[in-house]
Amino acid sequence: MQRLQLSVPAKPIKHEILIGRGLLSAAGKEIRHRLGLQTQRLALVSNKKVFKLYGALVVERLEASGFQVSYWLMGDGERYKSLKTAEQALQFFSERGIERTDVVVSLGGGVAGDLAGFAAAIYLRGISFVQIPTTLVAQVDASIGGKVAANLSSGKNRAGAFHQPDIVISDLETLKTLPARELTAGWCECIKQGAIGSRKLFSQTMAYLAEIKGKPLPVTLQLEHLIAAHAALKASIVKSDVREEPERNDRRSRRILNFGHTVGHALEELTDYRRFRHGEAVGWGMLVAGELSKNLGLLDQSELELLRAGIRLCGPLPATGKINVDAILSAVTRDKKSAHGQVQWILLERIGRPRIVSGKEIDVASLKSSIRGALQKRN
Repeated sequence: MQRLQLSVPAKPIKHEILIGRGLLSAAGKEIRHRLGLQTQRLALVSNKKVFKLYGALVVERLEASGFQVSYWLMGDGERYKSLKTAEQALQFFSERGIERTDVVVSLGGGVAGDLAGFAAAIYLRGISFVQIPTTLVAQVDASIGGKVAANLSSGKNRAGAFHQPDIVISDLETLKTLPARELTAGWCECIKQGAIGSRKLFSQTMAYLAEIKGKPLPVTLQLEHLIAAHAALKASIVKSDVREEPERNDRRSRRILNFGHTVGHALEELTDYRRFRHGEAVGWGMLVAGELSKNLGLLDQSELELLRAGIRLCGPLPATGKINVDAILSAVTRDKKSAHGQVQWILLERIGRPRIVSGKEIDVASLKSSIRGALQKRN
């Protein structure tokens, strides 16, 4: 088992990220050790699909550690990450008598983690929160860093907070039950992290994907080390810029984690969060950002081809179909990561070396050409 420490310097917060096999059985013990004896009630947030697979085991282990467990199951999918769902979660907490010393636990992917964490952040002005991520996207990215949110009709993650989990428990055995598309989505996030943070990690990820291509995911020590490396990279970036300060434009700004997300979020929004899994949309977004980087003279063609090869290894992406380029541009302008009225693009100078570029430095013609070129090449 890998134990990573994430220290948040803005506040005296330190928590562990546990990564290994068979950790669901240890969840109760680990949470009790972290929170102490004062925590009595525990609200478990999951969805029907995940709870059917792992709910009985997790509830049994939590109760064995002395927690009074209540569980609530939300809808499965990004479209359920809404203020309406958050209100339902808050009402559930209240009806079950959850108090300031109690805890909310998320069991599921990024949607469950984001929604449960958001509800925990605003219930009684903030109570303890634990992440038990069961998807690859959540284990390498979404569960780490304290960003929690709900979507608004105006865009993704527009209502949110920074609320660090008390502990993250990633059991790699849960990856065995993921459908192929969920794995593709997760590997796209891994390629993203290597592309903006570490050429070595990018190469290691590509080599691993080439090795397992066409095979069921082998949950081995090799996978454990790879996921731990990705989690450590994400944690290191979070530690250097906990709240994604808007004035930071350096290469360790937390903004660099948004590589591929500007167009990715637009694609999700334009298809009502039904066509793409989040990581798949990010895959498309990376292709556009790479194309734009090349068209602006930042990225060599050979580096763009390397990025494309990495994304191909992740698996097939859903077709973008007839999504209009102008509609994508319109959705991009509503991106929540804008600063001073301008979209902040995360582009590449080379694999492992990102650059933050203000939208005012990018002409509309280049942007349209890059979007059209990236989508046409893939389709």
